[in-house]
Amino acid sequence: MRLTMPTGVVEGTQLTVMPFRDDAVIGTMSVPTLVQLVPSPRTEEDPRRLKTAPGLVRRHAELRATVQRTLKSSQKGKNVGPYAEYIAAGLKGELGAAWSTPPITLWHAGPLSAIGDELVPGTGLRTLTITPGTMVIAIDGETQTTAWHDLYDDPETFGLTYPELARVRVPFELYIDLAPSDARQIFYDRNVQGVAVAKNLAMSMDQRDFGTRLAHLVADSVKVDVDGRRVPFARLVNSSKRQVSASDREVVTLSALRSLVVTALFGRSGLARSAESVYEDELPAGVRPEEAEAMVVPVLARLISEHSGDFARRSAITAPAVLAGLGIAVHHTLPWSDPASRISTEELDQMLAGIRWERQAAYWDGVAAKTGTSGRLNFSGGVKDSGGRVADAILYPATENGRRIRGL
Repeated sequence: MRLTMPTGVVEGTQLTVMPFRDDAVIGTMSVPTLVQLVPSPRTEEDPRRLKTAPGLVRRHAELRATVQRTLKSSQKGKNVGPYAEYIAAGLKGELGAAWSTPPITLWHAGPLSAIGDELVPGTGLRTLTITPGTMVIAIDGETQTTAWHDLYDDPETFGLTYPELARVRVPFELYIDLAPSDARQIFYDRNVQGVAVAKNLAMSMDQRDFGTRLAHLVADSVKVDVDGRRVPFARLVNSSKRQVSASDREVVTLSALRSLVVTALFGRSGLARSAESVYEDELPAGVRPEEAEAMVVPVLARLISEHSGDFARRSAITAPAVLAGLGIAVHHTLPWSDPASRISTEELDQMLAGIRWERQAAYWDGVAAKTGTSGRLNFSGGVKDSGGRVADAILYPATENGRRIRGL
């Protein structure tokens, strides 16, 4: 008797995908599938483990090295642990709906063994089969891929279980049968062509950051006059730009408003934290989050309300360094400030009463701004550079800068 061989059957991993160009598809896969298809980058960078690894893994490591940077001794590698903890926190519901991971960009180095017909006519949905031994490499999202490996290698460390991870779907895009040079170009485009977000702007988007949350509360709690109507001050706060331009409706950035909040919370030490996350357990000793909110939001809301005209005119008060200096001055009125330098709100009002907020060199040159060769006053100096000088000028009227900003 002779056995007949099967025909037309291709064994391997089947994925349900949707093409978005003739050599690329998108879809989701399970975590077990991901860690099976894409070997751990940690393993592929460990010379001892690689020496005893199967030939397929060694060949995969060689191809990966042509399109990826190394994890070892790099910031990319250092980010893996925090990334895994972030994913685990999201999966456990600790972050609510406010968490996300981007699709992983994969490269299928070679043609597909099989691709099925449309599952539902007109939708583009179909299945493709990745056969064992195929080289699949993460050309973008490798830090996330490594984090998934860490989670799947030891889920208990992260408070998870294998069944929980098995239910997770990981979004991906898969580029098929590209030349290594094309895969390298995609790596370059994804990692270099994009404009990096300024750290202080990124911070202003972090809703887990206590300073950002208070800044939003302050902006929402103040009403100002705009074109004869009372509107929330939040409408004059730009949340998406590093600085506002003359054509913008907004008059101040959220990151600048956050600087006001953070320096009010911490005083001068808040200058160094203007571009760092501030979490509830990092507040000044003995200060509870609800207490900080109850004290800081009303006092800053009152300050903005009383100077709403100065904000509307885009005066010097809207400059980040000036707001940071104001925050330091406000800090001295709060109950957790140093008793030796504490002042009353009435004293602060007196200090602010005589300040000339016009954007003129006579008042602000050398304090929060510099006059360029063209004679134009530039307030682009950073919070850390000028915030302390502004605070001193506000708190000590008799000093040279104190007299300057008051036009004396």
